[in-house]
Parts: sequence; structure tokens; C-alpha cells
Amino acid sequence: MPRPLDIACLQTRPMPDFAQALDEAMPLANSAATAGADILFLPEYCGGLKTDGPRVTPPSAPEGAHPFLQAMQEFAAKRQVWINLGSIAVDGPDGKIINRGYMLDDNGGIRGSYDKIHMFDIQLSETEIYRESACVSAGNKAVIHDTPFARIGHTICYDLRFPDLFRQLAQAGAEIIICPAAFTRKTGEAHWHVLNRARAIETTRFVISPCAIGPVPGGGESYGHSLVVDPWGEVISDGGTLPGVVQARIDLDKVAETERRIPSLGHDRPYTLTNDTKRNVA
Repeated sequence: MPRPLDIACLQTRPMPDFAQALDEAMPLANSAATAGADILFLPEYCGGLKTDGPRVTPPSAPEGAHPFLQAMQEFAAKRQVWINLGSIAVDGPDGKIINRGYMLDDNGGIRGSYDKIHMFDIQLSETEIYRESACVSAGNKAVIHDTPFARIGHTICYDLRFPDLFRQLAQAGAEIIICPAAFTRKTGEAHWHVLNRARAIETTRFVISPCAIGPVPGGGESYGHSLVVDPWGEVISDGGTLPGVVQARIDLDKVAETERRIPSLGHDRPYTLTNDTKRNVA
């Protein structure tokens, strides 16, 4: 029997404050809920994103009084829809912020959260430099959200480049792995599609990756192309380069079907790494 799930990625533009972020997200959320989506997926820093030179400086607030989080909780309860907030900036205990994603149920309750593990500290050119760790505290726990529809592993943006995280989430029972992002345009053009497809193929899981689109206030640009990739690595939906809603219906039975065909998650073997350069060859 097929296990259909209607999903929607909201491809929003980066906004400099909570109010504008809500003005951007709410019409898309309404459209997706009206179209019958069971779960809405939003990008990384969907509650607001700015940069200041190499620093990422999104608007932040305490978790218990976060305007974007509270508004989305109210929306989820009103429309009776599950929502994954890819991530928002939450005040941390050490003067830094936390890049934290949330799973909200259809009563507006918080069912789980994930703090981004891998920090985006890179230098793409002499002028394009990012140092997320300068103002963000990294997480250290992998997270799977239990929902009525599926078990969903949560990653965020730069985590996409760390396949072992995805493998462990799949081996722990995740049927879907999400990677909400604000991927840069430069790295997106080079790597976004191939990395998402690779993670799906390696894990034999659905990969759902809502990505912000357009210029980031303060500098930089997000790539868009929110993706839904099936366990065989085929792209089901691609959000392109404009804000909007990416709707898709997936069949969760394809996870078990694909794993039966290629059961690589159960084929791990122990090994050691050796340096063989000193070996004598006759």
C-alpha cells in the first residue's frame, strides 16, 4: 500500500527583521496549507537573515519570546498543519546565537528542535568570506523528529557536506532527511543539486531541502532551487529562482523499496587506515 505524504517547501527571500520575514512567509504558508500540504518546510534563517562582512547577523530573540516562532505556532494551530521551521536565530547563553530549527505539530506545540552542528566558516574569494562561528554556537546532537507521517532527520545547510551525519540519521530510522538552507549562490551553482542527490542515494531516503532565494541584506545571495529528492536520487521538485511554494506528493513506501534494492546501510564493515608508503616492493 502506498504511503502518500503531501509536502510543501516555502522558498522565501532573506529578510532583515522578524516583521518582514513574517510578511514574506505567511502568504506562502497560507497558500501551501490551502493546497492541502500535511507538512510545511521553511529554509534556514527563515525568521530573518543579515550579514555584516564575514559575520552572519540574523535578528534573534529568546526562544520563549521569539516573534517568528510564536507566530508560526499560532498559524500551525489555526490551520492544523505541521510546520518545520528550518532554522531561526535564538539567543544563546554565551552572548552568541543558536542556529536552531523546530518541528511544530498541528496544535502549535514544539515537538523537537535541532541546533546546527557544522559552522559555515569558509573563504570563497578574497572578498566573499563567511565566519558563522564568530557569532553562532554550534550544536552537538543529531536529531530525528517523530511525526504521525514519518521519522524526519533534521540537518541545516552546511551539514549537507558531511555525509556521515546523514548516514547515521538514516541508520537510526529516519525516512526523510531535511536540509533547510540559505546556500550561497556561488556554492549552490556548483554543488547544491549534486550534494542533495548524493545524500539521497547514499542513504536511500527522501531528502527535502527548502532553500532561501535572493540577495541577503548586508551582502551575499541565496541560491534557491528548493529540492525534493527521492531515495533513488531523482529530483521530484525544484523551486527554481523565484520565491514561492514547492509542492510535492511523495510515497514513503519508496524508502523500504529502495533499501531492499540497495541495502548499503547494513553493509558497514570495520577497517583501519594505514600508511602504505613504506612498503617494500620487490
